[in-house]
Amino acid sequence: MTKIGLISDTHSFLDAAVLKHFADCDEIWHAGDFGSGVAEPLRAFKPLRGVYGNIDDQVIRQEFPEHLRFTVEGLDVWMTHIGGYPGRYSLEVKKEILSNPPKLFITGHSHILKVMFDKKIECLHINPGAAGNSGWHRVKTLVKFAVSEGKIQDFQVIEIGNR
Repeated sequence: MTKIGLISDTHSFLDAAVLKHFADCDEIWHAGDFGSGVAEPLRAFKPLRGVYGNIDDQVIRQEFPEHLRFTVEGLDVWMTHIGGYPGRYSLEVKKEILSNPPKLFITGHSHILKVMFDKKIECLHINPGAAGNSGWHRVKTLVKFAVSEGKIQDFQVIEIGNR
C-alpha cells in the first residue's frame, strides 16, 4: 500500500498544514502551478512527483514534465495540469485519454476540487483544488488516499483553511 498526498495550485505558497496532513504519506504528488519555493521543501519532506503548470518558470519546467504517466501499486496514473474533466477534456489530452485511458486522471488549474468517475472510459478524475493563497477559490484543499493492488482506498478531502 502506498499513501499519497495530492496537492495543486500552490502558487508559491506552502501552508504549514500541508506538511502536517501529509506526514503519514509515502509520496506527494503536485498537479502543477508550484510557483517558487514550494518544490524544494516538499521534495525534502517526502518523495515528490509533479507536473508543471501554466504559471511555472523554467526552473520548474526543467525538473517536472507537462504530462506524467506512471504506475503505482498496479494503478495506471496520468497527471497533467490542464486536462479538463469527464465530458470536457482539453483538446490536448482528449484523443489520448479516450484511446488509452488511465485508471486515474489527475489535473489542477481550475482551483475547483472535483472528483468524478468517467463511466465511458472507466477512469477516476481528481482535481485536488488549490492549496495556495492566489486565485479565486475561497478554501484551500488537499486530497489524501492510498493505492493498493490497483485500487484507491481511504480517500479524504482536507480543507486547510481560507485563503
